[in-house]
Amino acid sequence: MPNGLTPVLKPVNEKILSYAPGSPEKTRLKTRIREMLAEEIEIPLIIGGKEVRTGHMGKAVCPHDHQHVLGRYHKAGEAEVAMAVEASQEAWKNWSELPWEDRAAIMLRAAELLAGPWRDTLNAACMLNQSKTAFQAEIDSACELIDFFRFNPYYMRFIYEQQPESMQSHWDRVEYRPLEGFIFAVTPFNFASIAGNLPTAPALMGNTVLWKPASSAVFTGYYLMKLFEAAGFPPGVINFIPGSGAAVGNPVMASPLLAGVHFTGSTEVFQNMWKTVGENIAKYRTYPRIVGETGGKDFIFAHASADPVSVATALVRGAFEFQGQKCSAASRAYIPRSIWPEVKDTMLQQISEIRMGDPMDFRNFMTAVIDAGAFETISSYISYAKESKDAEILCGGNSDDSKGYFIEPTVVLTTDPHFKLMEEEIFGPVMTIYVYEDTALEETLELCDTTSIYALTGAIFSEDRYATLMMADRLRHAAGNFYINDKPTGAVVGQQPFGGSRASGTNDKAGSYLNLIRWTSQRTIKETFVPPHHFSYPFMAEE
Repeated sequence: MPNGLTPVLKPVNEKILSYAPGSPEKTRLKTRIREMLAEEIEIPLIIGGKEVRTGHMGKAVCPHDHQHVLGRYHKAGEAEVAMAVEASQEAWKNWSELPWEDRAAIMLRAAELLAGPWRDTLNAACMLNQSKTAFQAEIDSACELIDFFRFNPYYMRFIYEQQPESMQSHWDRVEYRPLEGFIFAVTPFNFASIAGNLPTAPALMGNTVLWKPASSAVFTGYYLMKLFEAAGFPPGVINFIPGSGAAVGNPVMASPLLAGVHFTGSTEVFQNMWKTVGENIAKYRTYPRIVGETGGKDFIFAHASADPVSVATALVRGAFEFQGQKCSAASRAYIPRSIWPEVKDTMLQQISEIRMGDPMDFRNFMTAVIDAGAFETISSYISYAKESKDAEILCGGNSDDSKGYFIEPTVVLTTDPHFKLMEEEIFGPVMTIYVYEDTALEETLELCDTTSIYALTGAIFSEDRYATLMMADRLRHAAGNFYINDKPTGAVVGQQPFGGSRASGTNDKAGSYLNLIRWTSQRTIKETFVPPHHFSYPFMAEE
């Protein structure tokens, strides 16, 4: 066994490629996109390192061209879940005992593969299956995931270094054991980086995983799984089981070997999973760890001293990048009346310059929303605003699903701070704005803090330091990721650990050691060098 104290290079964030005209990365990416568009692949389950085909099929399509089928995938059911549980436990025997350096090496290899030969494939898959622009794909399926792969081994070593104090007479130390059983990773459609991190973070800490990707992003998920295999994750450590929530989730949650849930998705689904864990608690071999990041109703709050152009730009980028399909996307805003005219004019001018269409056209800032369900839900909110006496559509409001699921960037102005679109998560390109009187700053901060059940991200804009301090203090619990003079999106691994509280999740901060430590179970060891030979103590020597 090696006995050196192996260092892990302190990571730096992956450089974002520009994809500027004439750049080699743009040429490579467009070539890979054309290759993937020209084929229709079959996507099996991958259980214990083996491909499994059920014949119960689903389609992976381009949201911006929903008649174009990228692939057809096999769906898992109860029998396949049982196979995956068995495979995970067989793999656990060796994986849980593997030296941490070897697990770290696999993750670091995954980072280098993704930074190099796999970059174009994952970015192309993300653009095609999730309708991301080249830039949105680059910062997600490449840079952020590379960062997770590099920073997590560094944080793992940091965790292992945290040891108790000892005395001369005895030696105290702590082992960070993997959990007994398996982790259930449930990943969303909107971020390939999350889809890559949720199964690999627990696996890095010695756990084995059952991974259910979002049905609308199985194509991207499959290529991630192939990347994991190429990096060297042994068979059964991560088991790829796409399928419906009920067909996969119900048997997984019923297994006595469930040791943890790593989830990103809707609040309703997460709450139901938590409820199920509670109902089944007596059946489990251990108390499952529950880590989840769910919804948001993220805000931008401007002070009268704020720079109107900066506020307007944050509104446009924060609300409409990736069609607002980020849990961190700006969805409601509070703007003081004194700066509203300039904010409005600048915002509307910038929105008028937005191009929307196929992500293959790099001039487009926006593309399509993910699927028909999202299209209908988002459109229903816009229709509600159109019909309400308390709202005015300032721009956008139109949609078209004839070829792709396209919804215009839409800004709603409301006179009611409790308007439905100010309170409920929409998860689409809709921004709702409430204009407040400058003299009502504190009352409006109270509205911002109490209107939503969520507390994920939020941003304030102010050029007045006293006001900045007061606003930040008043909104202390309104967001787990809080921004000053910046949009509320774009958290970077190692710089802004991500997560929120209230109905937004457990705030276990992906992109930091705090998330990884949730996938460990400590064993404290005390070794006494010279044990006593008699039970009595000195105080017993006299009456």
